[in-house]
Amino acid sequence: MKLYNDYNSYLKEKYGCKVYKIGLDAGFTCPNRDGQKGSGGCIYCNAGGSRAPYVNQGDPLKKQLEYRIGYLKEKRRAKKFIAYFQAFTNTYAPLERLKNTYDEVLPFKDIVGISIGTRPDAIDRDKLRLIASYKNRYEVWVEYGLQSIHDKTLRYINRGHDFNAFLNAVHITKEFALPMCAHVILGLPGETRDDMMATAKKMAELKINGIKIHLLHILKGSKLEPLYAKGQVQLLGEDEYVELACDFLEYLPPDMVIQRLTGEGGEDDHIAPTWALDKIGTINKIRETLTRRGSYQSFRIASTKESIS
Repeated sequence: MKLYNDYNSYLKEKYGCKVYKIGLDAGFTCPNRDGQKGSGGCIYCNAGGSRAPYVNQGDPLKKQLEYRIGYLKEKRRAKKFIAYFQAFTNTYAPLERLKNTYDEVLPFKDIVGISIGTRPDAIDRDKLRLIASYKNRYEVWVEYGLQSIHDKTLRYINRGHDFNAFLNAVHITKEFALPMCAHVILGLPGETRDDMMATAKKMAELKINGIKIHLLHILKGSKLEPLYAKGQVQLLGEDEYVELACDFLEYLPPDMVIQRLTGEGGEDDHIAPTWALDKIGTINKIRETLTRRGSYQSFRIASTKESIS
């Protein structure tokens, strides 16, 4: 039995081979960095803005793509790729600049999709209309950083927007029939298991197409770093995280695509927890725990239906 609807299998079934996602830095910033909403960014983020570790800051998009595609073709015999606008907020610019930026990846013949990482308070209908104009030719996703549905948490982590901003983004994104992926973080300060499961239930209720589940981790240069050093921030242990991730999956509908189950910031920037650097090991433990439980993605939804019938 399939334990969860993983992203790699979803893409392989659609394209007939493994599809590699290439993280890009298009040179954008964020509204809670430049003063529009705040300064310093989210407390878990450093100056890299989630930039992929293989990207050199300032390199043109063409150079970033040529390097990574060449590497993946040589080392892994890769054939197809998704251009992932990953670093910072990739809709935070005038429409003309956005179009020129997105169009820059299109000449690469092996690109089958584009994924645009952004914030729910940095989109509007004109920007979504532009993004939707690519969907007849490419696999197109919009990725919204949410992290939590709880406004108290969003204020603490300095997101610069509330949950209602996410709800509005979901509403207008659905108008353009664009697949959405929400980013959430488990283990945020002050959140209980019930708080985290409330986020899972709401993602299911909103029928979000995909999700990335992250764990709270400490990066060099982030606002969390000194708080962690003073003992003011507690991190999840691996076993605790694995149990929470399994619980979270059990509340998600079976067709939601699980794009990520854990994460870290790369060895150069990652401070803690050290166990998070072994992503494959953590994912294997999640699979083992689901198997031991006799559980799977949507298990709690299925169990509720069975009990009602």
